[in-house]
Amino acid sequence: MHTLLEALKNSILITGLVMIMMILIEYINIHSHGESFRKLRNSSVKQVFLAAALGLVPGCVGGFAVVSLYTHKLLSFGALVAMMIASSGDEAFIVMAMIPKTALLLFALLFVIGILAGLVTDKFVKKQVAPFNPEHYEIHQDCCDTYKHSKTNIFNHSFKTGLTKMTKERAFILAGIALFISAVIFGILEHDHSAHVHEAESTVQTGQAYSLQTLAEDDSRVCIQDQDHEHDHEHETTIGNEHTHDTLHNHAQFDIFSERWMNLLFAGLSIIVLFMTAKASEHFIKEHLWNHVVKKHLKPIFLWTFGALLVIHYGIQFLHLEEWVAGNIYLVILLAVLIGLIPESGPHMVFISLFAAGIVPFSVLLASSIVQDGHTALPLLAESKKSFAKAKLINMIIGLSVGILLHLAGL
Repeated sequence: MHTLLEALKNSILITGLVMIMMILIEYINIHSHGESFRKLRNSSVKQVFLAAALGLVPGCVGGFAVVSLYTHKLLSFGALVAMMIASSGDEAFIVMAMIPKTALLLFALLFVIGILAGLVTDKFVKKQVAPFNPEHYEIHQDCCDTYKHSKTNIFNHSFKTGLTKMTKERAFILAGIALFISAVIFGILEHDHSAHVHEAESTVQTGQAYSLQTLAEDDSRVCIQDQDHEHDHEHETTIGNEHTHDTLHNHAQFDIFSERWMNLLFAGLSIIVLFMTAKASEHFIKEHLWNHVVKKHLKPIFLWTFGALLVIHYGIQFLHLEEWVAGNIYLVILLAVLIGLIPESGPHMVFISLFAAGIVPFSVLLASSIVQDGHTALPLLAESKKSFAKAKLINMIIGLSVGILLHLAGL
């Protein structure tokens, strides 16, 4: 029951953080009217840089824009490849929520690798005509409609109007954000470290010997906020009260990237989003936040997160998942790359969770991230399977090569 409760709390926390970031990105994108997407030049190098930069934008905004520009012959095939490597789709929000410190390094590497791959691709692939009629392709309107309603100010409501004439969609979103803020501030969703202290004491009573390393690793498997990268537990065989004291001491140290401080940072960000939501127009609330962010993303993100956390915990407990991964790392890299071929947000969540738990190395996470791009490439699969297959094949080769090289380098 404790495992289910911890997985549920972590899933709610992650889903809440992801929703807040998605709403904020939606505000920024629509409020800017997508002007950055219109600035193109004839230089193929600039096209690749632009595409990679758009790919870094969390969610579907940048990816769909690049696909649309590619179909209109405004971007090269190399630029498309660069975007697909740099893009993480909706998983970018989850990465920022679960492993914020690693996210910066991961996104920087994806950006650089995407640019290099795009430039090399353009050297060998001749510029081709659009693979299908641009008129048949429609950008994800609820997510990436950057031209429609461009003259409308999305913050045209006063607080009084927004609260007195509140629709059910606005009420639901405001209530959800307010509850999330309260839960984060009061620590309701934080990981219960006391459970591991109790486990250590129980170990002494039963005479079962666990090393500090084992207990520290068990701690990191459930915790989602880069705990395994932040705590430097001593690897000795002493158990019992000494371990309990050391563990509590390490958790009490001030660290701006600790679980508590990161959660408070997101709580502050959530308060800003709360006020923005109270002032936003009804069209923006209904079409962009409710129909797109809430209805299309809330449920799958929560279910994938909850499922991944349960699979990892029970996999470690009953299937000896950690031992299997350690002995089959090349197979895991291959599996991560193959799963990355799926043009959908969700499957990549498994490898994010495995890395956050300290089970797989960074090489696996990077290999998976290079190949997967969420659902930004779905229009290519629907309209031009050849372009989709070529781009995915290139990304698969790069992801597999980079993953193996990093593993050989000890990462």
